Amino acid sequence: MSENENGGRTDLRMPDDDEVFAVVTDMLGANRVQVRCADGQERTARIPGRMQKRIWIREDDVVLVEPWDWQDEKADISWRYEKSEADQLRREGHIE
Repeated sequence: MSENENGGRTDLRMPDDDEVFAVVTDMLGANRVQVRCADGQERTARIPGRMQKRIWIREDDVVLVEPWDWQDEKADISWRYEKSEADQLRREGHIE
């Protein structure tokens, strides 16, 4: 990861139309986590197979989730931010 000229700010992946920021609040096991979404909802989120072995998700991680169309209390995790990226999102006011 390289620091660039504008104060170490890196361009981060922002949510698409159907994604929201979320913070992992609890590990449920069986590739599921409890998340608190930026829209105020608590959801059960799935860790998809493509992320399971490559990306470790822990409590208090900032993630992007894609809520299910047919069941609003569930979602799929689509991205996990590194700690430095999450700090940058907080500084820029995207998440609390």
